[in-house]
Amino acid sequence: MRLSTQSYYSRSISAMLDQQVALSKIQNQVASGKKISSPADDPIAAVHIMELERSKQESAQYEKNSSIARSRLNLTEQSLTDAGTMLQRVRELILQSANTATMTDADRQSVVVELEGLLSQAQDIANSKDSNGEYLFAGFSTLTQPFSGAASGNVVYSGDQGSRLLQVGPTQRVADSNSGFEVFMKIPSGNGTFDTAVSAGNTGTGTISTGSLTNPAAWVRDDYTLTFTSATTWEVTDSAMPTPTVVASGAYTSGTPIAFNGAQFVVTGTPAVGDTFEVTQSRSEDIFPTLNDLLTTLRQPAGSPAASARLSSDLNGALEQIDQAQDHFLGIRAQVGSRLSQLDSADASLEDRSIDIQTSLSDLQDLDYAEALARMNQQMVGLQAAQLSYSQISQLSLFNYLR
Repeated sequence: MRLSTQSYYSRSISAMLDQQVALSKIQNQVASGKKISSPADDPIAAVHIMELERSKQESAQYEKNSSIARSRLNLTEQSLTDAGTMLQRVRELILQSANTATMTDADRQSVVVELEGLLSQAQDIANSKDSNGEYLFAGFSTLTQPFSGAASGNVVYSGDQGSRLLQVGPTQRVADSNSGFEVFMKIPSGNGTFDTAVSAGNTGTGTISTGSLTNPAAWVRDDYTLTFTSATTWEVTDSAMPTPTVVASGAYTSGTPIAFNGAQFVVTGTPAVGDTFEVTQSRSEDIFPTLNDLLTTLRQPAGSPAASARLSSDLNGALEQIDQAQDHFLGIRAQVGSRLSQLDSADASLEDRSIDIQTSLSDLQDLDYAEALARMNQQMVGLQAAQLSYSQISQLSLFNYLR
């Protein structure tokens, strides 16, 4: 078989070009530090690299979501702290106003002025925003101002009852807020089981405590009325219609506990015949009506013994409600703290996951420089030898030996 000179030249040049391509590939790997520059280099490894890169991007998004959630939860916790401080000041003002021996009606009007400022502050806290200008307590409607109307005394909630969840891990989601409805409008009234109040038409000097539940198993949820049938006797009726049922009765002594259906409270003073006191089942109450009712109570003059007794009972009820609100805010703060703890755990898991992903990526695509440089030098030597051989052989010709 004969090889033509042209065929030899073509094959030699093609071989050298292949060696140059291989050398260029190694040089690119050394320059980039990656052993896979295209899927053709290693299709199976390329697929794994794409999957790992996608996981890496997901982890980056989880970290971003965690940062957003942490920022909003920290701001929420601070807002709840501010609300607690505000309520503590309200509590101090109630105790101050309850001292009827030293506080005159004029003195209580100065308290009203400060309470009006605290009511406005409460709305400002409820309308707190995050760093992006989104409301913390608006539920899903983060661009809608949740509360309005404190100046008119009729606060309206314009948010919803949702709670936005952010994905902070492959299988973990965390709520970044609590709705304003849950935080400011679902505060149990009274002592959490029942609520006591003096009827507006009472003419005696009787006052009623907030009471407590002594036997939960005996409590029957209903609205009850305590009526003084004489100066020394009382009876409790339920809300049955058309004729209420008497559920308890007894003799009255000021300061002696009155008990029925597992509930107990104390009436002090001298109630008039026919005076009534309401013992109603606990319901949810907004913090804003609580403050507005307190303002209304303090604006009323307490010049008569009956008015003074009603003021004392109403202030006791307001104090109980403020305590309920403080406990409620502490409960919400505990939820926020729990979520922040969850974020700490999620961030730690994400950090471990990122390290695992980066290690796997490095194993698949990072270049072994020592091995690559050895191959590059070997390829260069081979290419140089091929080029030298070609240059020598290409000069061989019979015409060089003819004289």
